[in-house]
Amino acid sequence: MESLISGSVLPVLEIGLQPGEMVISPPGEMAWMTPNIQMNTSMATAGSSGLWGAITRAVAGGGLFMTEFTCTGGPGGVAFTPKVPGQILPVEVRDGQGFMVHRHGFLAGTQGVVLQMGIQRNLGAGIFGGDGFVMQHVTGNCQAWVALGGEVVNPTLQAGETLLVHPGHVGMYEDSVSFDITTISGIKNALFGGDGIFLARLTGPGKVWLQTMTVPTLAHALAPFMGRGETSTSSNIESGIAGGVAGSVMRGIFGGGSR
Repeated sequence: MESLISGSVLPVLEIGLQPGEMVISPPGEMAWMTPNIQMNTSMATAGSSGLWGAITRAVAGGGLFMTEFTCTGGPGGVAFTPKVPGQILPVEVRDGQGFMVHRHGFLAGTQGVVLQMGIQRNLGAGIFGGDGFVMQHVTGNCQAWVALGGEVVNPTLQAGETLLVHPGHVGMYEDSVSFDITTISGIKNALFGGDGIFLARLTGPGKVWLQTMTVPTLAHALAPFMGRGETSTSSNIESGIAGGVAGSVMRGIFGGGSR
């Protein structure tokens, strides 16, 4: 098996497979493949323990279903692309060394990958951590690829060393790093600073990967330019909102998404 990551702002991951080799990915991530690649979509893929394991994986952002891409016949290949501008990172996963990845960060993995819901240790993180609380826990013995938004900063935290991060910018970290939530100091800073009230507190030892672009930030920046020049009745607006909410829920459960 060979892999190639090409491109810059909108990268692509191309994986070359020999007969019998397989790669696993959430639905909706595949961009193209050769004709001799066989697809098999099921809930039992990527280490889920039956229906409940698939449901918890879906809550973490991975979707109920996963797709296996298996090479049949001669050599073949399959390509994957992330949904937002950023970087694709190769990750070596070994027994006893897992990674916590943001909700939609897992792009693909080789056979042996285990993808489960990873809940943080602290109750406060659960209530206020937002997307940084429920993450995907990638374990097993495999090669995995993770998609992070924008540029990536990769500090290494020593034992007891702490870094305060906006929760949305936490892209990935080794599961030896502890995650907690703290508040921004000062009432005026919290109310008028524009950075929200809560910060993620990451404490070493371990490596952390921070992403400079988040999907909510991108959506907020594009919002003023959406729907200009269009006229809509109140019913159309209400239908659009309802459809958008329902679509977001369904995409979260089944792992799909618009490209």
